[in-house]
Amino acid sequence: MSAHPAEELAERLRQSIGRFVRTTRAGADTLPPTRAEALGVLLREGPQTIARLAARRGVKHQSMSRTVGELEALGLVGRAASPDDGRAVVITLTEAGTAALESDRVTRRRLMADAVTTRLSPAEREMLNVVPLLLDRLSAAIEQHPDR
Repeated sequence: MSAHPAEELAERLRQSIGRFVRTTRAGADTLPPTRAEALGVLLREGPQTIARLAARRGVKHQSMSRTVGELEALGLVGRAASPDDGRAVVITLTEAGTAALESDRVTRRRLMADAVTTRLSPAEREMLNVVPLLLDRLSAAIEQHPDR
């Protein structure tokens, strides 16, 4: 029995988007994924305890502690007293950490732009122009889904 057409499309999208993200990151990123993900959480959500970072990333405290130690040794994060609890320490993103994330983003963006420019026809580029809007709408629908 074949899958519903919407499920077939959803599976093709999942595979294509996953491959696109993986190949783009492999061709552009200088930060290992675990480090980039931790830095990304700090950029989006602000200073966090190691416990909170671990929970957000779905990893053990010990693993996140090791990642934070590596990031701190590279000067990409720092530690500060929590504004809510003077006994707690939060991990903060440094200017170097922000710059490292931005550098990888710029490289990914340029890699993608080059591929769009050199591999797609003008008509295909026009079609591709609506994809971000459609993906944003799908993301919003999934976020609002009652089964989440």
